[in-house]
This record gives sequence, structure tokens and C-alpha cells, in this order.
Amino acid sequence: MPESEKEKFTGINYLKVLVFTLVFLITFQSWSYLTSNKDNEQSFSLLSREGQKSKDSKIYQFNGSTMSKNLSVRKVLKHFIAIEQDEGVGARVRRSIGTMKMRRFTPFLMLDDFFIKPPAGFPDHPHHGQETITYNIRGMIAHEDFTGSKGVLFPGDLQFMTAGRGIVHSEIPVSLEDGSTTNGLQLWVDLPAELKNCEPRYRDLRKKETPEVKVNDHLTVRVISGKSYGVDSVQELAYTPVHFYHFITSKKGTEFTQEFPKDFNVFIYIMKGSLAVNDQVFPEHSAVFFNTDGEGVAGTSASENAEFVLIGGKILDQEVLQHGPFVETNRERMIDVFRNYQYGINGFEKAHSWDSKIAGGISEADARKLYKE
Repeated sequence: MPESEKEKFTGINYLKVLVFTLVFLITFQSWSYLTSNKDNEQSFSLLSREGQKSKDSKIYQFNGSTMSKNLSVRKVLKHFIAIEQDEGVGARVRRSIGTMKMRRFTPFLMLDDFFIKPPAGFPDHPHHGQETITYNIRGMIAHEDFTGSKGVLFPGDLQFMTAGRGIVHSEIPVSLEDGSTTNGLQLWVDLPAELKNCEPRYRDLRKKETPEVKVNDHLTVRVISGKSYGVDSVQELAYTPVHFYHFITSKKGTEFTQEFPKDFNVFIYIMKGSLAVNDQVFPEHSAVFFNTDGEGVAGTSASENAEFVLIGGKILDQEVLQHGPFVETNRERMIDVFRNYQYGINGFEKAHSWDSKIAGGISEADARKLYKE
């Protein structure tokens, strides 16, 4: 064969090998992708719910265990029943964290299970150095602050507020046409020392933005923040890392497990029914706090239709000095906060000249208009 023909033949063979290699790589990548997706589908799949309204959460069906089979469970540190008390203007709350029984549980400063009906509420008041998470379970809550932020929380909605260097706001239950009471949870979370003077901010999280995983016929988990049974909420909602889950069971004896990072403090608050954890049964309105000696929490429902929140937060290695809604790390910084609020400076410029429009009450019709704005 002439030399030119040999070169031509060699070039053709090289081209064939190159094409074959590319085809093989593409095929292999496609097969790997499909296999990967198939494996993921074994953990959970999105349920199509006929007629599902846009305000509803996306619901995933859990099809296989992604939880550790050998999960080392945390032991109970302390527990007690939250006692009902007065708070705000005419409001009734069951406070667990923020009492003599549990002054604080870093990074958590307070937890209220609130029941409010007009004219009760939480009119204009300040905050500094913390974040608040409000989870509205029933009814409607209107909120407004001196930065111009305003809105309404419907059932299943949440609000994440960072007070930072200072904010004044109002939280008022909507006067509902059916006369029902508004119920929800409010959690106060400490801010890292370096962020206590950050700019204030709000984030309303709608129910449709939080996924739910149907673990089985008797257990559903709403994943507000964190990851549960393979379903991840990717929301970056607070400066201090917090994992927040709402567990709903329908049958006595339903098992649950939830993993948490080692450097998180974890607690349960039972809103309805009772739970069995660490061979103990805890009744409705119990707050159950855990040691950091395991990878997660496990238990079973001890009654029909039990509901509870399971919440964990990153432990902050810092001092806490708290005077009402003001939170700092030492006396000198706290004196500065009081001075700023008193003189209306350094973040509190509008504190004494601003009045909310909702403090006197708000009707359901006006609240719906406010939401549309």
C-alpha cells in the first residue's frame, strides 16, 4: 500500500476510534444519570394530588429508608409541661423556653405556644440582637414594622424576622369572620455576637414553599428547614442554623426518627397528643430537651393523632445577657442598646415617631387586601 494510502487509512481508523469513544462516554454518562435518578426515586417521589391548590405544600412519598439503621439516639436531658400564662395585651401563651424551668437552651431564647383572639395581640414593641420564627398554625396574623415591611400569615405560613441592630414591629391576630382563635408558635433565636448589629430583615415563608414527606400511612413530616426522610428544604432562612420539622401522626405506636448535627441542641414540643421517647411517655404541651450524646432522636406516638415540632439549632459559644426583647453578650453592649432605643439612634431612629396601622385591630377583609399589596 502506498505511504499516502497508509496515512489515510490510519487517519480513518483514528477517527472511528474517537467517535466510538465519544459515543461510549455519552452512553455511559446517560446510563449513570438514569441509574442515579432511579436510586433517588426509591427514596421518595412527588405525589401528584388532583386538584391540589397552589397554597399547599409539595408532598413527597417516602419509598425507602434513608435514615441510619444504627442511629445512636440522644438521651432526654430535661422535660416539663408548659404552663399557660398571660403575655402581650390579653394574649395567652404556653411558654417553655424562657421560664425558670429552662431559662435558655442555646441558641434558643424563648418558645411560646400562643392563643390569641382580638382585641388581644402584640402591639408595637422593639427587638434587638435576635431572630424570631413565627409558625402560624390556625387563623391569621398581620404584621408590620417601622422599615415599611408588612404582611399576613395564613395557616401553615411562617415568618423569619432578624431584629439585628434594632426593629419595632406589631403582630396582631386578624379578626376572623367565623370568630375563631389564632394559634401558633413563636421561637426566639440568639444571633452570633458578630451579627447582632446587622440590618433588620423579614422573610415570609408560605406553606406552599415548604415540602412535606409522607413517610407512611400514619406519619407525615413537614420539612420547614433541614432534611427529613430524604426530603431537603433548601431555604436559607436564618443567620443562626436551625432545623425545624413538624411531625404529624395518625395512629398510636407510629415510629419516627430524625438525625441532627452533633453541634446542635435539640428539643421537642408536643402540640397535640402524647409521645414515648427513651421509654418515657410525655403528655400534650410537654417540652422535651435532649443531650448531645447521639446522632438523633427517635420515638413513637403514644396516642392517636399526635402532633409535635422537633427543632434543633447550632450551639453558640457565647455569653447571653437578655432584658426582655433585647439580647446582647455583655453589660456594656446592653447599655448601648438601651441608650440607642431611648434616644432613637443607631437603628432606632423611627422608634418613637412610628405607629403601626394594625395595632388597633384588623378585619379579615382588610388583612386579605394587605396580603395582596
